[in-house]
Amino acid sequence: MMDGMRIVELSHVIEHGMTTYPGLPGPQITEHLTFDASHRTYAAGTEFAIGRISMVANTGTYLDTPAHRFRDGHDLSGLSLERCVAVPTVVVDVDVAPTEPSAFAGLDVRGAAVLLRSGWDSRWRTAAYGDPAHPHLTGQGAQALVDAGAVLVGIDSVNIDSTVTGERAAHTTLLMAGVPIVEHLT
Repeated sequence: MMDGMRIVELSHVIEHGMTTYPGLPGPQITEHLTFDASHRTYAAGTEFAIGRISMVANTGTYLDTPAHRFRDGHDLSGLSLERCVAVPTVVVDVDVAPTEPSAFAGLDVRGAAVLLRSGWDSRWRTAAYGDPAHPHLTGQGAQALVDAGAVLVGIDSVNIDSTVTGERAAHTTLLMAGVPIVEHLT
């Protein structure tokens, strides 16, 4: 507990070679330096192990900043921690259908992280997780959240947008307004 706020970990564990976003390679987790190999470099009795991880940025649970969509947008280094930590949270239960503005009717999301919970994360690390019929937020739903003052939006699905076409209305709307997106929540 932090000042009466409960902290909940919502990230998926990243494992070597796991299934990720359709069409992207799984992470490669190996050793760069083993304890035994470090004996050649360090004084007697001193040893270290150093891991090596190679993965695309869209692996596991991650946060999109405006630089993900816009060439002149800021990346993580331009995002203050206060925008992502100890932020009031509104969890909205949604279904597999696209999430429209009506899902937020009557909710006070000003200054809040809005997390869309669909249960899609139960398909994590399976081919079914990338099914194009996954839950997503419409462009109008994203605009409703921007207009209502949400400061972060997350989803427990493969993408906050429909992946049936190349359009990314929710990404565009949210990131243009400076609202970070968290995908692949659990």
